[in-house]
Amino acid sequence: MNRIFIADLKVETRIGVYDWEQRLKQPLLLNLEIEPASAAALASDEFADALDYAAVVARVKAFAAEHPHKLLERFAAALADLVCGEFGARWVSVSVAKPAPIAGVRQIGVVVERGKRSA
Repeated sequence: MNRIFIADLKVETRIGVYDWEQRLKQPLLLNLEIEPASAAALASDEFADALDYAAVVARVKAFAAEHPHKLLERFAAALADLVCGEFGARWVSVSVAKPAPIAGVRQIGVVVERGKRSA
């Protein structure tokens, strides 16, 4: 199995259950692990066979900016579905963390997986 990871991607979105949270953009920290549908890039060394990391990052940032959610769980699930649907990932893990949401807590977050990992 080969996996691609995108670590510590910072995005801004409107997220939260309180009205004031939905009015303000808040930072989130994302980590993605993606298993592409094909391993062809490992042998070919051709960009056409690879997952375009920059396109994934740009799409995730755009999605975050344009789609408010109440819950981290729903936001993470929507991102996982997006990566599978738009980029053909066989498997994806999306970690979403809200920095310093509660006094004394560095981060609170969720992890959502979609698809089936190869052995």
